[in-house]
Amino acid sequence: MNARRSILGAAAGVLLLAPAPVLEAPGSVEAPREATAPGPDACAASPTDRRGSVNALRAAFAPAEGPSSDTVAVAPPLNLEGPTLWLARAIYSETKLPHEQELVAWVVRNRVETAYRGRRTYRAVVLDPYQFSAFNPGAAKRARYLRLQPEAPLPRWRQALWVARYVRHAEGRAYRPFPVETRHFYSERSMRGRAVPYWAERGGFVAPDPGRYAVDERRFRFFKQAS
Repeated sequence: MNARRSILGAAAGVLLLAPAPVLEAPGSVEAPREATAPGPDACAASPTDRRGSVNALRAAFAPAEGPSSDTVAVAPPLNLEGPTLWLARAIYSETKLPHEQELVAWVVRNRVETAYRGRRTYRAVVLDPYQFSAFNPGAAKRARYLRLQPEAPLPRWRQALWVARYVRHAEGRAYRPFPVETRHFYSERSMRGRAVPYWAERGGFVAPDPGRYAVDERRFRFFKQAS
């Protein structure tokens, strides 16, 4: 856990991990998301950017009390690459909680790295039809999420950008929270009145390390080797 905190705090040289406030139910998931192969994001912050970087990490893992990322929009990461932007759009569409965003981001990255359904980039994974519900053809919020840019002054969106940047560049063998074959998830709370996905009934449930993640299984359940 200490090493993971160090990675998340590296851009600013500080450690600012704390429980995030409870937000709305996650978006529905038709199938796990995919991620594009990690590429080089510029991630070094200059001394003049350090204060902004500190605030950015506070936004990603905000304390439960006092000014939080619900009310304070901080600067997005510098030199943000396209793949990171697509990853941020996907995780922001699914949940506004940072620890959930991190886990969803790893599912997307797993899809990219295993070329799931033939998709090898983050953009292709996110836009793969009927995989991420917010991006389904005709989805009510599809256009809204597709238009999101780093400068949008939305606190939880800025948080998602920092989480996405971390996950894209984290060393997989050390920080991946579940096997690379973990490429599916669904939310029981968002699927009320609908059948459980067929692939979930086949087993393969994966529980992230409870020492690192506190996951409400009614919000997110993760699965590996589902087709």
